[in-house]
Amino acid sequence: MLKERLRLPRCISLTTNHRASFHAMRSTNGREAFCDIVTSSLIFFLLRFFRGEYTVEVAINDYLDIYCPHYEVAESAERMEHYVLYMVNYDGYTTCDHHRKGFKRWECNRPLSPNGPLKFSEKFQLFTPFSLGFEFRPGHEYYYISSPHPNLAGKPCLKLKIYVKPTNDSVYESPEPFLTDDTTGGCSLALPRLSLLSAMLLGLFLVFLLASS
Repeated sequence: MLKERLRLPRCISLTTNHRASFHAMRSTNGREAFCDIVTSSLIFFLLRFFRGEYTVEVAINDYLDIYCPHYEVAESAERMEHYVLYMVNYDGYTTCDHHRKGFKRWECNRPLSPNGPLKFSEKFQLFTPFSLGFEFRPGHEYYYISSPHPNLAGKPCLKLKIYVKPTNDSVYESPEPFLTDDTTGGCSLALPRLSLLSAMLLGLFLVFLLASS
């Protein structure tokens, strides 16, 4: 099982099962300054990430950890970075627009948390027992973008592409409905559908109620 770690700017790091670690840029006095470790491959990694070309390959049951920006000492409100992270379809990814086809996945809103940076985890699973969970399909790409809060207007849009690798016994099912083209022309915000397991449990519960009535 692979576990990725992605830290949003102020410092970005991506850690794989090989324990390779990359550290990115942070803002210092209005200018960009590098963290402790800087290499040519790091610079290439940063350019790809900020240009929306960065892709992570995962397998079913892998995890991706997201670490939010964190500050040890309070800074001015306009300097502390806050992000809202969305899962979107391909059009939302290319245009960095979550309004038409996307939904909020996480929000980085506690830059001064006393317990360290907020961490969110995405598990790439075929089925989820949670009604608001998300189910992933091998052989499909999934897209994430960031939308900065108003006090960060003008910041670059961060974009990440996830490819779920197929396996020998993979069943190529359709991805979640919101990832497909909307032929109705509507602009409503789509939410994840109920998982198959949740639907089965709901059906069994209804049968039990009918039998006991």
